[in-house]
Amino acid sequence: MENSDQRRQFVGELWRRFEALQEWAIHNWPEQQHPLSSANFVEARKEILALGHDDMFKQAEPSAAEPADGGPQYIEVTPAPWP
Repeated sequence: MENSDQRRQFVGELWRRFEALQEWAIHNWPEQQHPLSSANFVEARKEILALGHDDMFKQAEPSAAEPADGGPQYIEVTPAPWP
């Protein structure tokens, strides 16, 4: 439970700092003919928010051995494309 609280605090602080960085980037972007907007930062915001989810920190296969112990060196986690 303590790790969960610490993670939420970390994500909150990261979010505040990211918002400040985003504002700075938008106001200081040198290409005036192609200005930045908050839409340019959507994927980064998704990644930051994903840090707060407990599921992200669970292993894909909890019973899988480490590569040094004879386990797989790579576990495919990318979903297959649509047919």
